[in-house]
Amino acid sequence: MSTNVPSIVFTPTGVTVPQESAILAGVQADMAAAFATSGQTLNPALNTPQGQWASSQAAIVSDADALFAYFVSQVDPDTAADFMQDAIGRIYFMEREAGTATQVQVECTGGFNTVIPLGAKIQGASGNFYVCTLSGSIPIGGTVTLPFECTVLGPVACPAHDLSTANGAKIITGGINGWDSIDNPLAGAVGSDVESRATFEFRRQQSVALNAHGSIVAIKAAVFDVPGVIDVLALENISNATVTGPIGGQPNPTAFPLVAHSIFIGVVGGSPQDIGQAIFSKKNDGSNMNGNTTVTISDTSYDAPQPTYPYTYNIADTLPFKIAVQIQSNPNLPANLVAQVQTAVVNSFNGIDGSKRLRQGGLVLAGKFYAPVSAIGPEVNVVQILLGVSSPTLTSYQVGIDQFPTLQASDVTVTLV
Repeated sequence: MSTNVPSIVFTPTGVTVPQESAILAGVQADMAAAFATSGQTLNPALNTPQGQWASSQAAIVSDADALFAYFVSQVDPDTAADFMQDAIGRIYFMEREAGTATQVQVECTGGFNTVIPLGAKIQGASGNFYVCTLSGSIPIGGTVTLPFECTVLGPVACPAHDLSTANGAKIITGGINGWDSIDNPLAGAVGSDVESRATFEFRRQQSVALNAHGSIVAIKAAVFDVPGVIDVLALENISNATVTGPIGGQPNPTAFPLVAHSIFIGVVGGSPQDIGQAIFSKKNDGSNMNGNTTVTISDTSYDAPQPTYPYTYNIADTLPFKIAVQIQSNPNLPANLVAQVQTAVVNSFNGIDGSKRLRQGGLVLAGKFYAPVSAIGPEVNVVQILLGVSSPTLTSYQVGIDQFPTLQASDVTVTLV
C-alpha cells in the first residue's frame, strides 16, 4: 500500500527528517484518496473533524520521526548522551566517573624533617575536609607544598587561604610533632559531579591510545585513565637542548623549561603513585622527565629485589581568574541577577553546564560565557565580558602549560550599564 506521507531519508551526511507540514499534507492526501474511491470529497480545513484527525496523525508520525533521528544521533560519539554514551564508553572499557574531588596545593609549615604522611587530614575554614595524596617531609626552609584532595566528590569551592590555620583551618591528623600550620595561597581546582557528556567524550577521545605504547598520546591516555584525574597535558621535547618557548606549537607563556629529549606530563588530581605507575606503563626507555613531583615506581616484572625508578611529572599550579560581566540595565532584571550570573559563569568555566572545561595550556575566551549568561532570561542583554588574572581587562588569555585555570564565584563581578 502506497502513501503520500514523506519518509525519513538517509544521506551521506546523515538523516533528513521531513517537515511536519509535508507530513500533514501527505496525510490529507491519503485521506482524500481513500474517500475519493467511494465518490466522496473531504473538506481539508483543519477545524473540521477530519482536519483534526489529520493533524493528530501528522503529529504522531512527526514525533516518531524525531525519536528515530534522535536514536540515530546516539550512536555517534560526538552527540551521544546519557546511557547511550555510557554504552559507547563500555566499548572502550570506560565507565562514567561518579565525580572528581577538588584538588589543592597546601603549604605545610613546621620543623625540619617533620614527615607529613599520605592520608594526613586537614579541615578548611569552610568546614570541608581534605587528605594528603603524597607524603613529604618539611625541608630546612620550614615549608613543603603537598597535594591534598577534598574528601567529598563534587564541585567543592576552595578559595585561596581557606586552608590557612590563620583563618581557622585545622590540622585534624594528630600525633605529628613539628607540623605547625597550613595554608593554600592559591585556590583549588574544583572537582565535578557525575561526569558530563562533554567531559566524558573528551576522555573517551584520549582513551583510544590506551593500547599503544611509547607515544606521548599513549602516556596521556594512561594518565587520564587514573581515577580522580581532572586534567592531563602531555608534551615532548625531541630536541637536543632545553626548550622554554612553544613546544610543538603549544604556547608556553610561563616559559616552563623542558629538558632535552624529555616528556612533560602535567596533571591535576589523582593519586601521585597511580600517575607514576601509569607513566611507567607506557613510557619508552630512557627519556627524561619534567615537573615538580617525583614518585618511586617498582618494576614488579622482576622477582625480589625489584628495580625501582624515580618518575617525575608536574602538578599544575592553579591560576585564579577574574571575570567582569556588563549587562544592560533593565527594570525587569531578576532580583538575584548577580548570583545567577556568577553561577552561570562558574559552571561554564568548570564545564558543569555540559560545555568543555577550561584546561592546562588552554586559551580562555570571554566569548565562552556570553551564551550561558544570556540564557538566564530574555531580559538579560550582555554588553561585554572581560577576563584576566590580576584584573579583568582582556577578551582572551593564554594559560601556561604548568597552570590550571580556576574561578571562584566571588571573582565574577556584575555591573549594569
